[in-house]
Amino acid sequence: MKTKYNILVTGCGGDIGQSIGKILKSNVLFDRVVGCDMSSDNAAQFIFDKVIKVPACKSDNYSSALKEIILSESIDIILPISEPELRNLSEQKNYDHFLGKILICANPEAMIIGFDKFETANFLKKNHLPFPETNIITEVSKPQLPAIIKSKNGSGSKSVYVLETMEDFVFYQKKYPDFIIQELLRNAEEEYTCGVFRSASSEVRTIVYKRKLTGGFSGYGEVIDNPDVDLLLNKIAHALNLNGSINVQLRMDKKGPCVFEINPRFSSTVRFRHMMGFEDVIWSIQDALKIKVSEYIKPIIGAKFYKGFTEYVN
Repeated sequence: MKTKYNILVTGCGGDIGQSIGKILKSNVLFDRVVGCDMSSDNAAQFIFDKVIKVPACKSDNYSSALKEIILSESIDIILPISEPELRNLSEQKNYDHFLGKILICANPEAMIIGFDKFETANFLKKNHLPFPETNIITEVSKPQLPAIIKSKNGSGSKSVYVLETMEDFVFYQKKYPDFIIQELLRNAEEEYTCGVFRSASSEVRTIVYKRKLTGGFSGYGEVIDNPDVDLLLNKIAHALNLNGSINVQLRMDKKGPCVFEINPRFSSTVRFRHMMGFEDVIWSIQDALKIKVSEYIKPIIGAKFYKGFTEYVN
């Protein structure tokens, strides 16, 4: 059995890809950490052993480009980062393998539900879990305002709008007929980002941050302990039959913790979590390799993270 692996991180140029590159480079499991991205104008070159430019994942040449990298770099494991790549790779028949190599991602059910915000709301409703009222915008004529509209697909704060008036609603209903409209959870100061990992043996591990957004990213967060949130995360993990890692976004409401997104991928807070002991990237890889998942020592309640920046010159 191998003790050292070569791993390929796709979409390595973004913030999540670079964070994961730093995690992998510091771990003894890996001999070489290779990245690929559509663009070469990013800082990944300073983190990975090698970065290779590839076409967009929807391109006809994408699979052949990955195959060439796998062969030339003797890749054992592929870890896709971006949602378009995850969607593309997860649609393969053997979702946990690609071109004969181990593919690190959440299970298909988690991805199907998490990548569609309307399906997310239906999943939460079906399992009697708290969620904001959610509908397809074209199926609503008299909305409860204020409300939020957002794309059914994707994640983060892009393409999210707050509607205050009927004029807003009419305008955006025509502009974005494929969006969803969602109940506005008023307690914006009580927003939480939660890491959830569930192993092949059904062990669930969680970490919960009360966070503040800075430019669409989690700029600050504090570890909290809330039994209601932890119970909710465990219920979600089991209902999804989760195998792998996901990120759950929620706010506190009169109903208690209320989930507004399930993102079936590693989070932008992945390295903060890793530094605090929640090593979901490494656990996911260990699980896929069928080796013992390393121990989770929970962080101190009240531990804080702060998003910083690093400059590189070449």
